Amino acid sequence: MKPKKQKLSQGSTIALNRRARHDYFIEQSLEAGLVLQGWEVKSLRSGRVQLSESYVILKNGEAWLLGSHITPLSTISTQHTHPDPARTRKLLLNERELNKLTASIMRKGYTLIALKLYWKKNRVKLEVSLARGKQEHDKRASIKERDWQRDKVRLQRYSR
Repeated sequence: MKPKKQKLSQGSTIALNRRARHDYFIEQSLEAGLVLQGWEVKSLRSGRVQLSESYVILKNGEAWLLGSHITPLSTISTQHTHPDPARTRKLLLNERELNKLTASIMRKGYTLIALKLYWKKNRVKLEVSLARGKQEHDKRASIKERDWQRDKVRLQRYSR
Protein backbone atom coordinates (compact mmCIF):
# COMPACT_ATOMS: atom_id res chain seq x y z
CA MET A 1 0.00 0.00 0.00
CA LYS A 2 1.37 3.42 -0.98
CA PRO A 3 1.69 6.08 1.70
CA LYS A 4 -0.65 8.99 1.15
CA LYS A 5 0.93 12.28 0.20
CA GLN A 6 0.05 15.25 2.31
CA LYS A 7 -1.71 17.83 0.21
CA LEU A 8 -0.69 21.40 0.74
CA SER A 9 -3.53 23.85 0.68
CA GLN A 10 -3.47 25.07 -2.91
CA GLY A 11 -4.51 28.66 -3.41
CA SER A 12 -4.04 29.59 0.23
CA THR A 13 -3.67 33.27 0.96
CA ILE A 14 -0.34 34.52 2.29
CA ALA A 15 -1.17 38.22 2.70
CA LEU A 16 -4.01 40.63 1.92
CA ASN A 17 -3.99 44.36 1.34
CA ARG A 18 -7.23 45.16 3.15
CA ARG A 19 -6.61 48.89 3.09
CA ALA A 20 -6.68 48.90 -0.72
CA ARG A 21 -10.42 48.17 -0.98
CA HIS A 22 -11.09 51.06 1.38
CA ASP A 23 -8.86 53.55 -0.44
CA TYR A 24 -9.52 52.57 -4.07
CA PHE A 25 -12.23 51.54 -6.51
CA ILE A 26 -11.00 48.26 -7.99
CA GLU A 27 -11.58 48.23 -11.76
CA GLN A 28 -9.94 44.95 -12.85
CA SER A 29 -7.47 42.40 -11.53
CA LEU A 30 -4.69 40.28 -12.99
CA GLU A 31 -2.64 37.39 -11.65
CA ALA A 32 1.12 37.85 -11.83
CA GLY A 33 4.04 35.68 -10.83
CA LEU A 34 6.84 37.00 -8.65
CA VAL A 35 10.61 36.65 -9.01
CA LEU A 36 11.80 35.75 -5.50
CA GLN A 37 14.99 34.67 -3.78
CA GLY A 38 15.15 31.54 -1.63
CA TRP A 39 15.06 33.31 1.72
CA GLU A 40 11.96 35.23 0.59
CA VAL A 41 10.06 32.02 -0.15
CA LYS A 42 10.95 30.67 3.30
CA SER A 43 9.71 33.90 4.88
CA LEU A 44 6.49 33.73 2.86
CA ARG A 45 5.86 30.18 4.08
CA SER A 46 5.97 31.52 7.62
CA GLY A 47 3.70 34.46 6.66
CA ARG A 48 6.18 37.28 7.26
CA VAL A 49 5.07 39.69 4.56
CA GLN A 50 3.30 43.06 4.44
CA LEU A 51 1.50 44.47 1.39
CA SER A 52 -0.20 47.51 2.89
CA GLU A 53 2.12 50.12 1.31
CA SER A 54 2.88 48.23 -1.90
CA TYR A 55 2.19 49.33 -5.45
CA VAL A 56 3.26 48.37 -8.97
CA ILE A 57 5.14 50.48 -11.50
CA LEU A 58 5.75 49.81 -15.18
CA LYS A 59 9.24 50.65 -16.36
CA ASN A 60 11.02 49.67 -19.61
CA GLY A 61 8.28 47.22 -20.55
CA GLU A 62 8.45 45.38 -17.21
CA ALA A 63 6.31 45.43 -14.07
CA TRP A 64 7.93 45.93 -10.66
CA LEU A 65 6.50 45.57 -7.14
CA LEU A 66 7.59 48.35 -4.77
CA GLY A 67 6.85 48.91 -1.11
CA SER A 68 6.23 45.32 -0.10
CA HIS A 69 8.11 44.17 2.96
CA ILE A 70 9.23 40.56 3.44
CA THR A 71 10.90 40.13 6.82
CA PRO A 72 13.85 37.73 6.65
CA LEU A 73 13.87 34.78 9.02
CA SER A 74 16.54 34.76 11.68
CA THR A 75 17.61 31.27 10.57
CA ILE A 76 18.77 32.21 7.07
CA SER A 77 22.47 32.20 6.35
CA THR A 78 23.70 35.78 6.24
CA GLN A 79 27.17 34.68 5.21
CA HIS A 80 26.28 34.31 1.53
CA THR A 81 23.16 36.44 1.18
CA HIS A 82 22.41 39.94 2.34
CA PRO A 83 18.63 40.09 2.62
CA ASP A 84 16.92 43.36 1.72
CA PRO A 85 13.35 43.20 3.08
CA ALA A 86 12.05 46.09 0.95
CA ARG A 87 13.78 45.34 -2.35
CA THR A 88 12.04 45.90 -5.68
CA ARG A 89 10.69 42.61 -7.04
CA LYS A 90 9.98 41.85 -10.68
CA LEU A 91 6.49 40.71 -11.70
CA LEU A 92 5.98 38.10 -14.38
CA LEU A 93 3.35 39.23 -16.87
CA ASN A 94 3.10 38.56 -20.58
CA GLU A 95 3.48 41.33 -23.15
CA ARG A 96 -0.24 41.57 -23.91
CA GLU A 97 -1.06 42.11 -20.22
CA LEU A 98 1.72 44.69 -19.87
CA ASN A 99 0.47 46.64 -22.89
CA LYS A 100 -3.08 46.58 -21.54
CA LEU A 101 -1.94 47.85 -18.13
CA THR A 102 0.26 50.54 -19.67
CA ALA A 103 -2.68 51.88 -21.68
CA SER A 104 -4.94 51.76 -18.62
CA ILE A 105 -2.71 53.69 -16.23
CA MET A 106 -2.21 56.49 -18.74
CA ARG A 107 -5.73 57.58 -17.83
CA LYS A 108 -5.89 60.18 -15.09
CA GLY A 109 -6.33 58.88 -11.55
CA TYR A 110 -5.52 55.21 -12.21
CA THR A 111 -2.78 53.23 -10.52
CA LEU A 112 -1.69 49.62 -10.06
CA ILE A 113 -1.83 48.16 -6.56
CA ALA A 114 -1.09 44.78 -5.02
CA LEU A 115 -4.21 43.25 -3.50
CA LYS A 116 -3.36 39.72 -2.48
CA LEU A 117 -0.38 37.36 -2.27
CA TYR A 118 -1.19 33.65 -2.43
CA TRP A 119 0.07 30.16 -3.29
CA LYS A 120 -1.02 28.48 -6.52
CA LYS A 121 0.44 25.04 -7.28
CA ASN A 122 3.50 25.74 -5.10
CA ARG A 123 4.12 29.06 -6.84
CA VAL A 124 3.69 32.50 -5.34
CA LYS A 125 1.17 34.65 -7.20
CA LEU A 126 0.23 38.29 -6.74
CA GLU A 127 -3.15 39.76 -7.56
CA VAL A 128 -2.46 43.11 -9.24
CA SER A 129 -5.39 45.48 -9.65
CA LEU A 130 -6.05 48.53 -11.73
CA ALA A 131 -7.55 50.99 -9.27
CA ARG A 132 -8.87 54.53 -9.07
CA GLY A 133 -8.50 56.46 -5.84
CA LYS A 134 -11.51 57.20 -3.66
CA GLN A 135 -12.22 60.60 -2.25
CA GLU A 136 -13.31 61.09 1.36
CA HIS A 137 -17.04 61.18 0.58
CA ASP A 138 -16.71 57.95 -1.42
CA LYS A 139 -15.09 56.26 1.59
CA ARG A 140 -17.91 57.43 3.84
CA ALA A 141 -20.49 56.08 1.39
CA SER A 142 -18.70 52.70 1.30
CA ILE A 143 -18.69 52.50 5.10
CA LYS A 144 -22.38 53.44 5.22
CA GLU A 145 -23.25 50.77 2.62
CA ARG A 146 -21.24 48.11 4.47
CA ASP A 147 -22.97 48.96 7.76
CA TRP A 148 -26.39 48.82 6.10
CA GLN A 149 -25.66 45.37 4.64
CA ARG A 150 -24.59 44.13 8.09
CA ASP A 151 -27.74 45.55 9.72
CA LYS A 152 -29.93 44.05 7.00
CA VAL A 153 -28.51 40.57 7.71
CA ARG A 154 -29.16 41.07 11.43
CA LEU A 155 -32.74 42.15 10.81
CA GLN A 156 -33.38 39.14 8.59
CA ARG A 157 -31.96 36.83 11.23
CA TYR A 158 -34.21 38.27 13.99
CA SER A 159 -37.34 38.35 11.86
CA ARG A 160 -37.35 34.55 11.44
